[in-house]
Amino acid sequence: MTLSAETQQVSRKVLVAVVDGNAEHRRQVAIALTSFYQLADYANLDFALMELAHTPPCVILLDEMSTLRRGGDPITEIRRQLPGTPIIIMEEHLPNRVVAVTGTADARLTKPFRRSTLIKTISALVNKTVEAHWETLAPQYRDSLKRTVESFNNISDLIDRGEPLAFGDVSSACAPLVDAVRNHDFKVILDGVKDHDNYSYVHSLRVATLLSLFGHTLGLKGDALNVLACGGLVHDIGKMTIPHDILNKPGRLNDEELKVMHSHVSRSVDYLSLCPSLPHGVLTIAAQHHEKLDGTGYPNGVKGAELNELARMASIVDIFSALTDRRVYKEPMPPEDALSLMTERMDGEIDKHLLGMFKGMLLEAVSP
Repeated sequence: MTLSAETQQVSRKVLVAVVDGNAEHRRQVAIALTSFYQLADYANLDFALMELAHTPPCVILLDEMSTLRRGGDPITEIRRQLPGTPIIIMEEHLPNRVVAVTGTADARLTKPFRRSTLIKTISALVNKTVEAHWETLAPQYRDSLKRTVESFNNISDLIDRGEPLAFGDVSSACAPLVDAVRNHDFKVILDGVKDHDNYSYVHSLRVATLLSLFGHTLGLKGDALNVLACGGLVHDIGKMTIPHDILNKPGRLNDEELKVMHSHVSRSVDYLSLCPSLPHGVLTIAAQHHEKLDGTGYPNGVKGAELNELARMASIVDIFSALTDRRVYKEPMPPEDALSLMTERMDGEIDKHLLGMFKGMLLEAVSP
């Protein structure tokens, strides 16, 4: 098994369980998923069910052939012991294959399958469970989450088709979020995406929420708050064109990979510039949120008074969100540790006056 039960219990990452009697198959799946999901692998279903009873996975990948000798219907047994857990059957592509699993699975993959197909299949099931929970929330929270994720996913489709951003749709999707911020009623929205599989969406929604809250704290109103929310939601859309291996790589990027990663800013700006109705503030947030006051940021080394105040705000929120985000390869940093790091190690890089106000905002937001 890749992970000990103790490690699974303390982890907050998305857990995928793989049950396959072939060790090489398990290794290949582990390699395919290593940048996306925490993995536990098992050669035996009965042992897997015993271990997973303590930490139910988000998805089970079950090899059809490995169940032949076991007898019974494995899907029925999984449903009984791990109710609600999505099941993906991995089956062989053989003309006269023996059907070993007769129960109804949530999805089936025929070997050999592409890595992208495996990832998309798992992601669809993981997010289906998370998004189903949104239906139980009060209308203002449900609308904010459903409309922003739909808008975010639509942007990906627009990019693929070479069509410009429909800013009116993004603005409309962010309206419930801005209302929640104005009413100091946004915590449920942030909690609602904690276990969502789409990291780019989660990070962007957190930036949109905290950035609009920051603006509200500073006294901004009306359309200005909507610009901040929209800017946060689309500030990283250039990452939609970055290879997943680089975007989700555990550990340090090499020079070439770092160059590709940094290119997400120019890709964002190039795409957003195609939209004639886009407010200038939204483009500024996307273009400058990685710039630093001392000129060491990217992509243009903008510094000092050249750095727009919206971008200074966005930089603080983006850094804080990145540090406190849950990633597949790291646990979230506690907010107080993130703020300490930003205060002590980023002198000259970020606006300390705005950082002080951001700290005060967070303290006020979490107080009873």
